[in-house]
Amino acid sequence: MRSIDPPRERPAPREYRGRDLAGGAVRGEFVGLTLVVAIKEDCWGCRSVLESARDVFGDVATLLVASRPSNEVGWRSTPHPLVVSPELLEQLDVRSPPFYVLIDPQRGIVLSEGVVFGPEQVREEIGAFVM
Repeated sequence: MRSIDPPRERPAPREYRGRDLAGGAVRGEFVGLTLVVAIKEDCWGCRSVLESARDVFGDVATLLVASRPSNEVGWRSTPHPLVVSPELLEQLDVRSPPFYVLIDPQRGIVLSEGVVFGPEQVREEIGAFVM
């Protein structure tokens, strides 16, 4: 069972811009297979990802993205990179967290996507793409 229908074919950006939780400018480039996880406050699926180990998704880069900053404790203590970037969520056509998008920046496409229930479920769903 999957958390969503097959991914909608669409392009993926090769870079992103946003803010860190302190309001500082952040700019980055996607250089390899990257799991972008859209998070929000008061979300159990998001919390389980925030509290998970950095390598929980295997050999894939991870970026947590929020549409607005939060003072929730887990947001500041997560081992995963976290950026506030409503623009990136819009570029990826992420309509509502908790949601993930697996992107291949070399090909510039979205490979997989789905609702986030927890790290194990996401890892299973992206497993075919992570070698």
